[in-house]
Amino acid sequence: MTSKEKTMIPPEPFHAFRIHADAKPYRAGIEEMRVDDLSPGEVVVKVAYSSVNYKDALAGTGKGKILREPALNGGIDVAGYVAASTDPKFKEGDQVLCTGCGLSETRDGGYAEYARLQSKWTVALPAGLTLRESMILGTAGFTAALSLYRMLKNGQVPEMGPIVVTGATGGVGSLAIDILTRAGFEAHAISGKVEHFDDLIALGAEQCISRKDLYWGQRPLETSRWAGAIDSVGGDMLAGLTRVIHPYGNIASCGLAAAPELQTTVMPFILRGVSLLGIASAGTARDIRDEIWMHLASDWKPAHLDRIATREVRLDELPGIFDMMLAGGSFGRALVKL
Repeated sequence: MTSKEKTMIPPEPFHAFRIHADAKPYRAGIEEMRVDDLSPGEVVVKVAYSSVNYKDALAGTGKGKILREPALNGGIDVAGYVAASTDPKFKEGDQVLCTGCGLSETRDGGYAEYARLQSKWTVALPAGLTLRESMILGTAGFTAALSLYRMLKNGQVPEMGPIVVTGATGGVGSLAIDILTRAGFEAHAISGKVEHFDDLIALGAEQCISRKDLYWGQRPLETSRWAGAIDSVGGDMLAGLTRVIHPYGNIASCGLAAAPELQTTVMPFILRGVSLLGIASAGTARDIRDEIWMHLASDWKPAHLDRIATREVRLDELPGIFDMMLAGGSFGRALVKL
């Protein structure tokens, strides 16, 4: 690093929400750090926004084994301004973002006033998005868009019929409804939060179904109801979906909010040609990552981002948001403003 680049990095300590995964009892909270303490990388970013995802709540509370290092800054999403870079592709003041790619898993994440990123995973903010909008989307929006991307690649078209979204009031679910609608699909919503049905309809859902009223039937194949699904719930919900998808429809499996297990039969796959697509957003290849962010900034950009962003919090408010999210009390997206 040159002397000029060093002058761009603040000498004073800054605040970070740091998680100590090896501590007994589990410990997470605000600490002071310096840039030199951060995970190595070519791009130092002055963070403007991050967001709260289900994975962040698991990591921040110790309810899920997310961190692969003894201690890391939380936050799997980050957006901000380049403060210094040894990669000529990025200049001081550039607006950039990063989602997944090891953040808060193997590398320090976005819950800090500064982050240091690997340039190979740093994405220049696309025209059509602000930094704030990019973090309303974050991993949740990227996951929803990646689900649609993979479904389209596997032959899904709007003419096949409606796509049902489970966990529809969550971050992935609410953004999926908006993204599907923007892409020309009819979206249906499944949620246990009937008090938010009007909100889901406002996002574009044509039909809302309470998960408490669902009955899948017991046969390996039941009467088909939807042309495809984006499922962030897993468990019995995902098993039930396999039995009610139209021939050659796709199910994008992108979460396990209810359970990681899947008990089903091969019948939907060999008799109806249903495809079960795994959505691994954190490790998405760079070329696909760039393509999806371009969609999110243009033809797939949700029309209701401000409605989906239901709260904006500081670093010291994160524990309360984590607990509420894991208790199933959240709706839409929570932004973290640095």
